[in-house]
Amino acid sequence: MILRILTLSLLVLYPVAWFAPLMRAGLLPLFGLSEISVITGLQSLWESDVFLALVVTGFALFAPYLKTIGLALVQWDLLSPRLMPALHVLGRLAMADIFLIALYITLAKGIGVGRIEVAWGLYLFTACILSGLVLHHLTERAGEIDADLETTTR
Repeated sequence: MILRILTLSLLVLYPVAWFAPLMRAGLLPLFGLSEISVITGLQSLWESDVFLALVVTGFALFAPYLKTIGLALVQWDLLSPRLMPALHVLGRLAMADIFLIALYITLAKGIGVGRIEVAWGLYLFTACILSGLVLHHLTERAGEIDADLETTTR
């Protein structure tokens, strides 16, 4: 039951993380920092590179959310547990955007032209992705235990 509640809570936390500030960035230390979220980053990408915006939208929004919906459906016995490997792949795709964000922060700090501060949204977004992976693993384990119990009771 606790797995179900935690999984459903991710369905609420993901949208919060998408709008939360991931980082604050500014061109020079003298100017104010503007907050960047997943959504504002995607809006900027749509204006400059539609293909990249589609790819990042898939990784940042659709992959983790669809995985979480699928996981909840498996936990509520509304989807076959045989689809867990496909959900695992969606979770791996979701981790790709965390890597990209970390890479952008590292590159921007290394260039030294601007200033970047990590904001609380990056931690929330990362926690959501990692929690999804842990919940996936625990759901698989619970399914294995249930299968073992069915085998021993026969």
